Amino acid sequence: MNIILQLVLFLFSVILGGLLVEFLKKTASIKMLLSFSGGFLLTIIFTHILPESYDQIEYTGIFILVGFFLQLVLEYFSQGAEHGHTHVHKNVVSHFPIAIFLSLSLHAFIEAIPLNHGLHHGHAHGMNDLYWGVFIHKIPVAIALKTILDASGVSKRNSWIYLIIFGLTAPLGLIFGEVVMANFEVSLSWLLAIAIGMFFHVSTTIIFESSEGHKINFFKLMAILAGFGVGIAIG
Repeated sequence: MNIILQLVLFLFSVILGGLLVEFLKKTASIKMLLSFSGGFLLTIIFTHILPESYDQIEYTGIFILVGFFLQLVLEYFSQGAEHGHTHVHKNVVSHFPIAIFLSLSLHAFIEAIPLNHGLHHGHAHGMNDLYWGVFIHKIPVAIALKTILDASGVSKRNSWIYLIIFGLTAPLGLIFGEVVMANFEVSLSWLLAIAIGMFFHVSTTIIFESSEGHKINFFKLMAILAGFGVGIAIG
């Protein structure tokens, strides 16, 4: 896939998330999309990216653990917005959520850096699948961020400005990764392994989180299975 198209699609996914907040005002379909993205991401990791990453570097497992822990740290500040949590309570949030915004932006930047790494090493199919998994996942994340911004007292105009800035972080990560590979001939396999750890944390949290009353939600289960199915079908 052309990198220009990748950049545009990443920005489009974030804008789409913002528009869904403006027009739908419903959470049920958003939760289904989130569950689908979790299942899809996990399938792509297991069927493509994880096996390939172990072929490229010696300490893949260590870097995956680093990524998993890094995501824990980021989530401490983002309050779980990576899996669609808003944690907004009326009359509680009344200022710009700088920690959430920065942690989500850093997450988006890091996860995008190695996405084209496999394209330069003969793994185009698996990396394209991972790209689409990240693309789908960005929509509910953008929904969560837009919801938090709106509830934080940020004006409608400024909430869109901040959302667009967030939407540019993943394209910047892609560009940074391309520049590093093109000009410095540096392998990004270790960074891909870190991203895998982050994806592991996000996707498994989405899948294993209990619904209200700790009961299994049938529709969420079907959405996760659909994500598994699509991930396997395009494999």
